[in-house]
Amino acid sequence: MSQPAFDFGDEMPEEVADPTYTVGELAEAINDQLRRGFRDGIWVRGEISGLQNRGPHTYFSLVEDGDNGKAVMNVQLFAPAKARLAPMLRKFRLELRNGMKVRIHGHLDFWAQGGRLGFKMASLDPKYTIGDIAQSRDEVVRRLVAEGLMDTNKRRPMSPVPLRVGVVTSVGTAAWHDFHDELARSGFGFRLVVADVRVQGDLAENMVTAGIARLAMLGTLDVIVVIRGGGARNELAVFDSEKIARMIANSPVPVLTGLGHEVDRSVADDVAHLALKTPTAVAGELLGRVAAYTTNAEQTFAAILQRSTAVLTDASTELSEVGHRIARRTHAAVERADERLSMRVDRLGRSGPAVLERATERLDRVALRVVERPTDVLDRAGQRLDVLAARVGGLDPAVQIARGWTITRDAAGAIVRSVADIGPDDIVTTTLIDGTVTSTVTAAVPTVDATITTNEDSS
Repeated sequence: MSQPAFDFGDEMPEEVADPTYTVGELAEAINDQLRRGFRDGIWVRGEISGLQNRGPHTYFSLVEDGDNGKAVMNVQLFAPAKARLAPMLRKFRLELRNGMKVRIHGHLDFWAQGGRLGFKMASLDPKYTIGDIAQSRDEVVRRLVAEGLMDTNKRRPMSPVPLRVGVVTSVGTAAWHDFHDELARSGFGFRLVVADVRVQGDLAENMVTAGIARLAMLGTLDVIVVIRGGGARNELAVFDSEKIARMIANSPVPVLTGLGHEVDRSVADDVAHLALKTPTAVAGELLGRVAAYTTNAEQTFAAILQRSTAVLTDASTELSEVGHRIARRTHAAVERADERLSMRVDRLGRSGPAVLERATERLDRVALRVVERPTDVLDRAGQRLDVLAARVGGLDPAVQIARGWTITRDAAGAIVRSVADIGPDDIVTTTLIDGTVTSTVTAAVPTVDATITTNEDSS
């Protein structure tokens, strides 16, 4: 069995046609090709994600959601380019943030140490970012207008003295201190209920929305204010959120906004009951309303006091005049009464003896009648009494018996008035004028047509 043989002689193999690169040489070759292929650099658009500041440099990914998934490009913004961009970003009030849509210019670069293709950012198109913010804002506004929500919160009635204030802001910021200190210096009794939220970044939209909802549900507030200080235009774009705008529009409590600088105007401002330029201006608006109410109340009180004083003065004057009139009339009436009394005393003095004489005459006549009248009365009474006695005597049973009447009683002593009261063999007693007769009844026969007559009638 034969074995393969290996020749390790000094002869070199022929060179291959394609060159062989080291890793470093390949990285340089790739960069050479990229520089030649994109000599003037390229513009790329996408959304910032994963932004990090490492010392003077900034790193982030530029991402785009596509049909085949998310496309990602690593971007490096080194300190020199960052310094060149700073004035332009300040001019347009932009700041690189996650979620910000940008159109950037730069050069492709293959990083040998990391083995990754990157993009060295050199410039940025501010109009693209501003236009995207404006386009998103316009779309939200169109939807709110179509649903009639732009003026809903504006129709909420606000208390004339808004002292119970809900505040949606980031506590500890300059905006919070400006607002709080302005109210504290006023001396009015403001009561603040604060929802401490993020006003920028990824969490801001949900936190601001929840803060407004939580304060609106309390049911004890006069007004809700949403405030934050100035910042980059794209930072303030969070208040173009449709979610926040709908919550403000549907809030049962009037909402005041003070967001950013005077030049800023967000969708939240458009749907609010009242939009002020700054947090300090919101505080000034509340102070103005309370001060106006206080001034009006004081003026009203002063007017009431003035009017009351005038009315009391007039009433006092009138009362004094009435008192004087009453005093004068009373004095005159007393004088007239004295005169009448004097006249009557005089008349009484003159007519008194005649009156007494006439009274004496009447008294004598009455006395005479009193003496004479009892005799006449007694005579007439005696006559009536004699008549009545005669009548009573005529009804006396003894008299009747003397006239021939009799009284029959049964064995029990009861008077027999009818043949029905007795029967055969009954013992009856008959009373006569001079004695009694006891009889035994043999028969008791009623008369067919009995007519009751008296002895006087028969005689």
